[in-house]
Amino acid sequence: MTEYKFIKTYNSNDLFRSFYKTLGRLFIFIIIGLSVDSVLVTSKFTQGQWIANGAMILMFLRIFNNATKRSKELMIYAVLIAIVGENLLSIGLEMYTYRLKSVPIYVFFGHAIIYIVAIYFTRKPAVKKYRSILEKALIVFIAIYATAFLIFAHDVFGFVLSILTVWILSYRPRERLFYLTMYLVVVVLEIIGTSYKCWYWPDTAFGLGSFLKSANPPSGISFFYFSLDLGCLWLYKQRHLLAWKRMKQLRIIQK
Repeated sequence: MTEYKFIKTYNSNDLFRSFYKTLGRLFIFIIIGLSVDSVLVTSKFTQGQWIANGAMILMFLRIFNNATKRSKELMIYAVLIAIVGENLLSIGLEMYTYRLKSVPIYVFFGHAIIYIVAIYFTRKPAVKKYRSILEKALIVFIAIYATAFLIFAHDVFGFVLSILTVWILSYRPRERLFYLTMYLVVVVLEIIGTSYKCWYWPDTAFGLGSFLKSANPPSGISFFYFSLDLGCLWLYKQRHLLAWKRMKQLRIIQK
């Protein structure tokens, strides 16, 4: 009897479904969720931000409830780091300013949702299959997007951050697709958020004179998500130090 070995293959439809079930749904949620905290809505309905807060917390809990134990832990760390990071960057350093001059509650949980959904996207089998093509496509997108903002919006700050992002990722192949995906997600988030006037960025980075001209929003601001990911992983490693060391040793053996 002839034995047949069946190998699962993936096509563009699988990739599209993987995109829709993760990033696609996230983008729809961002568009609808942030709209209730927009200037247009809150000018007629002042409780819009509280609705946005509630919707974001409910979405966080839904994802959290269906997540693995490791993902749940990472989501909690992401919220904690977001609380510290947002208050430092927005309130302390005035890097950007929210509509009511304070950081909305939905922002903290939103960071965790964005973080974990980007991870889920990069783990999809079809996404792994087309990893190389996706990375190249996203790098081309970054080059076009950042250059356009530099030329038409004088976004020196965002352009520099975009270059730094691509340069760092050239030395980090394991994390490359994740951070390139985060770049795309943050582009959508920032364009929607600033268009709704939920927050805004100053004309120069940190408002420091004419040192680094910035757009509203700057193109490469996803660069700061390095700290969110690294912070989450560092906290996770501290709680699971022995298991993390065994995993590193296994990777060395496999090489």
